Amino acid sequence: MRLLQGREFDDIFRQFSHSAFHLEVEDSYHTPEESQPFQKFLAGEPDTFDWHRPWLDLVRHTVASGRRIERVRIVTVPHVDYTRWGLTVAPLNIEAGEDVRWLPRGRLGGADVPSDDFWLLDRDRVVFTVFTPDGRFSGGAETVDPVIVERCVRIRETLWDVAVPHAEYAR
Repeated sequence: MRLLQGREFDDIFRQFSHSAFHLEVEDSYHTPEESQPFQKFLAGEPDTFDWHRPWLDLVRHTVASGRRIERVRIVTVPHVDYTRWGLTVAPLNIEAGEDVRWLPRGRLGGADVPSDDFWLLDRDRVVFTVFTPDGRFSGGAETVDPVIVERCVRIRETLWDVAVPHAEYAR
């Protein structure tokens, strides 16, 4: 595996050819860049979402070039505060062109789910997201190992089919 940090990690979204799939398995994330917006949400304060614009711009650019970005968020029900916040932020991702789906843990039905989040890029490369113990995002661990890639492809295929599209889930 190769550690990708900073610009090297960001470049994975500029370099893939067809599709990028993100699996999120944690109920909460504690990244510093989300801390203030999350606290605003908890306090019922409005958010300009300026902190989220770089990602949304990247998604728009990527989708405009004919590529797909997909995301499945595995969540516990009843939802924790972070998931409730994620449900309010997801429409921005969707408007930018990302396909976001939700999968309650109770619907996993024994599916093979890893303990780590990952990005599957073009079905031939996997980048596991890496966080420090205090929750800071520190980059990604990239692999093209065919056994690991194939496992992630199978996980994506299994979970995508049972995950609920955002519009339906949010109802």
